Amino acid sequence: MKIVLKHFKDNEQMLFLVGPRQVGKTTIALYTKNHFQEGRYFTWDSVKDRTLILQGQDFIEKIFPINKLRSFKPIIIFDEIHKYRDWKNWLKGFFDIYKSYFHILVTGSARLDIYKAGSDSLMGRYFLCKVHPFSTREIIDPNINIQEINAHKEIDQKQFENLYTFGGFPQVFLKHNKLFSNKWHSLRKKLLFYEDIKDLANIQEIGQMEVLAELLNHQTGQLLNRTTLANKVRVSAPTISRWLETLERFYYCFSITPWHKNVSRSLIKEPKIYLWDWSIIKDPGKRFENFIASHLLKTIDLWNDMGIGHYNLHFLRNKDKREVDFLVSKNNSPYILVESKNSPNANLAKSLSFYQKALKVPFAFQVYNSDEYIDKNCFKYTEPIIVPAKTFLSQLV
Repeated sequence: MKIVLKHFKDNEQMLFLVGPRQVGKTTIALYTKNHFQEGRYFTWDSVKDRTLILQGQDFIEKIFPINKLRSFKPIIIFDEIHKYRDWKNWLKGFFDIYKSYFHILVTGSARLDIYKAGSDSLMGRYFLCKVHPFSTREIIDPNINIQEINAHKEIDQKQFENLYTFGGFPQVFLKHNKLFSNKWHSLRKKLLFYEDIKDLANIQEIGQMEVLAELLNHQTGQLLNRTTLANKVRVSAPTISRWLETLERFYYCFSITPWHKNVSRSLIKEPKIYLWDWSIIKDPGKRFENFIASHLLKTIDLWNDMGIGHYNLHFLRNKDKREVDFLVSKNNSPYILVESKNSPNANLAKSLSFYQKALKVPFAFQVYNSDEYIDKNCFKYTEPIIVPAKTFLSQLV
């Protein structure tokens, strides 16, 4: 909320609020509207609102006459408008005509930034803000500070357990009930595959794509092998590539690529896959690794969206099988190394020291899964250290 309000205070561009289905985008949009003296919410899923939108951009003048003197700009919210085939041209026209009269917020559960339908570009007319599931830091303090590293602070143990067990999607986290969680996940999966993906991506083999999604649940954190997946799903490798791109577009999974700059004998081909919802992963080690990956992705997305710098998430692995789960790069240089360990008793991984020295990485952490919290700033240490997840994650976003 704080980030959205700051955007409209500082910019005239539209704000695109994007993220997975049921992550809370509409809730954020409606709360935002309540902070303005006037505003309207329109969703493409409403026949009434759709009819208004299809009348043309000037329908808004019947609701907010632009010849009326105001001391403020009302906010106009368009939800799921990317389902309209000509949505880009429509929004481009709306913004060009009314940018001086209204703040414009656009939300959607597909990647508004990579939809390429139509020839006109919205470049320069919008900024993007990605909405992620709840994180450890957000539960500690919902008013996220727009900075890199936060002060360490302990999260309530029960809330941390609920986050790890039920995931960070608002409804299941707040309910923290196993029966509700099972029903919620079943419904969300059905809506994702049989409404969003089938309708918007024009994919007919939804049953086989569901098989692919289930296989990804078991391959979290592993190097992606498209040929193996293609054989199991009984489609071609190019089809697997296309379906993986679709699943990423609709926020089912995300991939990270290997960092190979200045790494001798590095592996530079296949990425690793993680899920947006870590709670559906059964294997404890893979779930914890995905839990850490999701927190890192949320952190770098906010840093990028807020213009703090240019960040990316990678992993390290060479042909000698020296590997580290995650490397956060900052402005194309290594910044943070993170190795995840489900056990608190694991020795410090030798690869952390090896890569920190080889790549001159400022910070290196081995993050372990436990109830422990240590009331110290782990980012003041420049040598590789072993740190509990509750401490490390409290200093991110």
